[in-house]
Amino acid sequence: MRHLLISLLVAAVAVTATAQGNKADYRVVPLPDRIDGIKGADFRLTEQCLVNYPAGDRNMERNAAMLSQYVEEMTGMHLSTRPTVNTKDRTGNISLIIDPKVNGDEAYSILVTPKGVEISGKTAAGVFFGIQALRKSLPVGTAQAINLPAAQLVSNPRFGYRGMHLDCSRHFFSVATVKRYLDIMALHGMNRLHWHLTDDQGWRVEIKKYPRLAEVGGWRNGTTLGHNSPVNDGIRYGGYYTQEEIRDIVRYAADRYITIIPEIDMPGHMLGALAAYPELGCTGGPYEVWGKWGVTDDILCVGKDHTLQFVKDVLDEVMQLFPGEYIHIGGDESPRVRWQECPLCQQRIRDLGIKSEGKKSAEALLQGWFTTQIQDYLAAHGRRIIGWDELLGCDVDPSATIMSWRGAEPGAEGAKLGHDVVMTPVGPLYFDYYQTSSTWNEPTAFGGCNTLEKVYNFEPVAEDLPADKRHHILGAQANLWTEYVTCEPQVQYQVLPRMAALAEVQWIQPEAKDYQDFKTRLTRLVDIYKLYHWTYRAKSLVEEDEEK
Repeated sequence: MRHLLISLLVAAVAVTATAQGNKADYRVVPLPDRIDGIKGADFRLTEQCLVNYPAGDRNMERNAAMLSQYVEEMTGMHLSTRPTVNTKDRTGNISLIIDPKVNGDEAYSILVTPKGVEISGKTAAGVFFGIQALRKSLPVGTAQAINLPAAQLVSNPRFGYRGMHLDCSRHFFSVATVKRYLDIMALHGMNRLHWHLTDDQGWRVEIKKYPRLAEVGGWRNGTTLGHNSPVNDGIRYGGYYTQEEIRDIVRYAADRYITIIPEIDMPGHMLGALAAYPELGCTGGPYEVWGKWGVTDDILCVGKDHTLQFVKDVLDEVMQLFPGEYIHIGGDESPRVRWQECPLCQQRIRDLGIKSEGKKSAEALLQGWFTTQIQDYLAAHGRRIIGWDELLGCDVDPSATIMSWRGAEPGAEGAKLGHDVVMTPVGPLYFDYYQTSSTWNEPTAFGGCNTLEKVYNFEPVAEDLPADKRHHILGAQANLWTEYVTCEPQVQYQVLPRMAALAEVQWIQPEAKDYQDFKTRLTRLVDIYKLYHWTYRAKSLVEEDEEK
């Protein structure tokens, strides 16, 4: 079945390798740091070539199998894989090599000579990213042989955190869709998926101790049409991921060297939980999973000890499902109106001796106390919290990592305070925004305009950020919120080709960036989008300035 699918993929490509030329082009996206030509004849890649990997290394064995699959999907040629212990076996083949001399844990080196191809990395992850670079250098279409010019490619990603975000709460997407999203990320050299799993519009993760979270909180009785119009479709909508499905997705991501960061948003954006367990709120409800968009005043009641225990119980199961360092706890858009009126929350404030400090209200500092309880609990289990930049207004400990979404300025301020920071500002890294100001024939989006060029020109590290604080900028991430993104083709349309522009922000140094050159290279990456039938915004490739 897999070979039939591969044959269909290759056959579906309108432009064959013969029409394109059967020579590899190493000027891929993201652009390698160095492409050095070497004297000598091309290496001729044919079906007789083998993919060698170190015997006994399961990660490299998987890398070899993936490279073989990619080559077959791209060219129709099937390359067999082989475990080796002898360097003599490299002649005439592609060899995957662990080399401690490669500079950077995710860096790669590709050496092409007339005798063969060597893809080296300090780690298996580095080799995998080298595989992606070689994959993207190949022409798409049926071929009996491809010439690879003699050269050495070297690349070390600028940032260790190279992320994308996917909101599966506002609209729910299948396991297959999430896996394809991970495949798209892998092609672009990304290594973090921020998976938004809970919100007012739906709770999407099975929690065994609290089954109503998914059974009740995972479903809404209708969805507003458009931008909170007075019309609701009245159609029951929802879904959730079982724990086994989540484990499967986490494994799938790990095989592609992507770490999934789950977001369990708290104390706000919790109507999914409140509808299932109304005793967690200040008023006791009744609550309903929201069918509209925006921010509700109903949030978790942190005056109740039961609420704290609930959160810890949920996180216990979340930590079992997601082995990565970070758990995202949100912390954004949490109105404290209910807390101001809640006797239990006010009693908590008095018991803790919390007093307002300047612009920080007592309720803001109460959220800071709540966050610290969660932070300490996760730290006791070897985990760290990451949250939105509103946490900076709650006196959270500097060990909390901040996602700067309300512009780049909060991130810079957070870095100055000693927080690690991921830059993900609304402009230009919210991919739920339109890609052009001419929106009349675009699918409905949130609003605003983040063009391909704006994404490409984004600089995560502010010029005035002191040198001794710059290491706190871990990287950049684009967010795809899905209030108006209802199906997988639209998911892909919103992120492609903007994800390619973000990849260059994440991988290459600012002085090496050239937007016009990027657009030239992007056309070849789009051939791969076409191969897999991914939906992308074609106009972004031809428009010079979508805002004029």
